[in-house]
Amino acid sequence: MIPWIESKTYSLGPLTLQTWGTFVAAGFLIGAWIAAKRAKKFGLDPKHVWDMAFWVFFSAMIGSRIFHVLFYEPAYYLQHPLEAIDPSKPGFAIMGGFLGAALAFTLIVRKCKLDWMAYADTLVWGLPWGCGIGRIGCFLIHDHPGTLTNSPLGVQYPDGNTRNDLGLYLSILGFSIGILFLLLNRKRWSPGFFLGTYMVVYGIVRFWLDVYRIVDVRYVGLTPTQWFLFVFVAIGILILHKTQKKGMRGRE
Repeated sequence: MIPWIESKTYSLGPLTLQTWGTFVAAGFLIGAWIAAKRAKKFGLDPKHVWDMAFWVFFSAMIGSRIFHVLFYEPAYYLQHPLEAIDPSKPGFAIMGGFLGAALAFTLIVRKCKLDWMAYADTLVWGLPWGCGIGRIGCFLIHDHPGTLTNSPLGVQYPDGNTRNDLGLYLSILGFSIGILFLLLNRKRWSPGFFLGTYMVVYGIVRFWLDVYRIVDVRYVGLTPTQWFLFVFVAIGILILHKTQKKGMRGRE
């Protein structure tokens, strides 16, 4: 069992900073740095990666907020519309973040006339590490409590109950996919392999983890994220099928 550890804010001199925001920012910077290093290794322009990372991050935050407002708490925000655009309020859904990021990334790639799949595969290389770090912030503020559990990874909440903590699990998932990428990197894959792999692995595991959530709204028994994951995983499978089949023909 993991003891209760909580940190919502911390002080840095005269400043009071948000723990969650700090870990998200750190995850973004480290993830972008990893992607830029990989870009250089494979002959892509690291400057493009940093430019993309900035706009992708900005768009992801907007997209994640919109997704949460529309699908998780629409009734509340109809009554409090100004809170929907208040960045200090909680409520960011990563599925909306993926949509916002994909839109910004595609616009930049088209504007700069770059290889969409090559740069997508490079950026996604840093994503698991960024999510792993960022989700530590979710764990420390405990904004994703789960069902009761006897698992050794369960967190003992202040009320004495031991619960699944989805922030912790999603952090572990991020780091695990990052390690999986390192293992798979021993072989040369066609561009698109890591993007498709991330979408399939993350999508399947995230669908399973959402079963343990206790505060999320559900539509016909599934969370909004779970419904979106059907499409997410299907696109990942399609990317893997098309890119790797093409790569095999190229090696014949």
